[in-house]
Amino acid sequence: MSTITSKNRQGVGGRLQQEACCVAAGLLLLVAALPGCHSSIARGETMHLASTSFQDGSQIPAKYTYSGEDFSPQLDWNAPPARTASLALIVTDPDAPGRTFTHWVLYNLPAGTRTLSEGVPGADQLWDGAFQGRNDFGEIGYRGPGPPPGSPHHYVFTLYALDVKLNLPVGEKRAQVEAAMQGHILASGRLVGLFQR
Repeated sequence: MSTITSKNRQGVGGRLQQEACCVAAGLLLLVAALPGCHSSIARGETMHLASTSFQDGSQIPAKYTYSGEDFSPQLDWNAPPARTASLALIVTDPDAPGRTFTHWVLYNLPAGTRTLSEGVPGADQLWDGAFQGRNDFGEIGYRGPGPPPGSPHHYVFTLYALDVKLNLPVGEKRAQVEAAMQGHILASGRLVGLFQR
C-alpha cells in the first residue's frame, strides 16, 4: 500500500508541477503581449503624420531620393498631446542589408511645429532651434533613399511627441536620440514610403 500511495503522490505532484508551468508560461505570454513589451520604444498615443510629397504606402518620387535632387519631403501632422515639450523625427530603412539604416534624425523641434517644408537644409541647427543628427551616411540632415537594385525598400518616417526637450548636442546619431527619448514619449505617428531601383 505504501508503494501505491507514494506513486500516487508522485503522480499528483507531477501534474501540479506541469499545471504550474503552464500557468507561468501563460502569464509570460500575456506580459509579452502587452503594448510596448515587444518594442524597445513605447510609442504612446497615435498621431497622424502625412505628406504632400507622397502617400502612405506609395512610391517616393525620385526628387526626394539619392537618385534625384535628394530633397527632404514635405511633412505635416496634427496637434500633439498638451504636455508635449518637443518633437523628434527619425527616418529609417529596415530593409537595408545587415541592419536598419538611418536616413534622418531631427530632434528638439518646437512643440508648436505642425509642418516641415520640403528641402530642409543640412544644417546642424535649424531656424526654429531644432537640432539635426547624423545619418548613417555620416552626414548631418536628410539623405534620401538609395537602395541597391532589387525589391522595394520601406522608408519609415516616425514622429515622436516628447514631454521633455532632449539634453543632447547637435549631430547625435539615432541610438543616442532613441535612448534619450525612453520614458518620455507621449505620442507618435508613422508614414511609410517605398523606393526601388
